[in-house]
Amino acid sequence: MPELPEVEVSRRGLLPHLPGRPCLGAVTRAPRLRLPLPDLNALLEGRLLTAIHRRGKYLLFEWTARPGDPQDEPGWLIVHLGMSGSLRLVADGAPPAAHDHVDIRFPGAVLRYRDPRRFGLMVWHGGPHPERDPRLAVLGVEPLGETFTGPWLHRALGGKSVAIKQALMDSHLVVGVGNIYAAEALFRARIAPTAPAGSLSAARCARLAAAVREVLAESIALGGSSVRDYVHSDGGMGGYQLSCAVYGRTGEPCRVCATPIRQIRQGGRSTFYCPHCQGR
Repeated sequence: MPELPEVEVSRRGLLPHLPGRPCLGAVTRAPRLRLPLPDLNALLEGRLLTAIHRRGKYLLFEWTARPGDPQDEPGWLIVHLGMSGSLRLVADGAPPAAHDHVDIRFPGAVLRYRDPRRFGLMVWHGGPHPERDPRLAVLGVEPLGETFTGPWLHRALGGKSVAIKQALMDSHLVVGVGNIYAAEALFRARIAPTAPAGSLSAARCARLAAAVREVLAESIALGGSSVRDYVHSDGGMGGYQLSCAVYGRTGEPCRVCATPIRQIRQGGRSTFYCPHCQGR
């Protein structure tokens, strides 16, 4: 599933091309994704796209009100890529493939949404406050924001008995830290993924907060992780998965101590760790 780095890479790939352009209309080829699709053509045609934001794993496309319509108001198209979704820029007139479900048309280009599993979503939020949308209102802090620090993490984890890896992946606590990045950050911080979250000292929380930020920033710089379906807006692949220290390396020697990497299940997901480096 695309996580924070992949969504941020998608956002950055679109920024040089779309903001400032008017929408010429939209085409939908499926009635629904995870939820029924709104009438995108009626909602977007004639509006100007002013910015593309990110909140957690959601992309927020900001649109003006239609000029000359005093009853209209600005709005936001909120997009989640689900498990297999991707947004690509294609030439106007490029024929759609089997899983290309949505086209948003701009002068000279089309923003095309592809989703083989159809578990993504597109919803419209009218008005100036997208943070009030129920999907966004429940989200935790941004791990690349100023709030996410060692002291904050230590306070937030206080009293929690859940394993630290599962706590890191709880979007109500902190957003966008998926399976790959939680495993890699815990390895870098030398913390066992099974350690009770509330047992971490202030010093270990400081190490972990720094590791989360470093891992996410490195993944963004490498274009995210392309493990299954994820591709960039230009069709390119991410490269972070090639540099993982523990994720997907069961039985291979740890890059630090040569101990074989182990794999366990936590919360229905595979966890990878080094029993020596993370056993202290």
